[in-house]
Amino acid sequence: MSPRRNQPRGQRKQQPPAEDAPRYGLEHTEEWRGEEWVVRGMGAGAAAKRYRCPGCDQEIPPGVPHVVAWPRLGDIGERRHWHRACWNARDRRSARPPRPRRPG
Repeated sequence: MSPRRNQPRGQRKQQPPAEDAPRYGLEHTEEWRGEEWVVRGMGAGAAAKRYRCPGCDQEIPPGVPHVVAWPRLGDIGERRHWHRACWNARDRRSARPPRPRRPG
């Protein structure tokens, strides 16, 4: 008698990424608002902090894959973390004013 399979055939366990494997996606450029933007995907393993999406003004919690974008000719301080859906819908949405932050 053969041992019982705990997984259906054809499905394999995902191996954790190797320590030297890149955790960031490939960069590419996209045209938006008349300038080129560098866009990079962030995997769940690389998303370790909370960010606020400029598209919907909601938090991106740690561990959620998202997109990082910045103007190609801009400063690195202009990087913004977007939900993937918000980045893809950026031309169809109106700009939302940022929420006022509580002091403290």
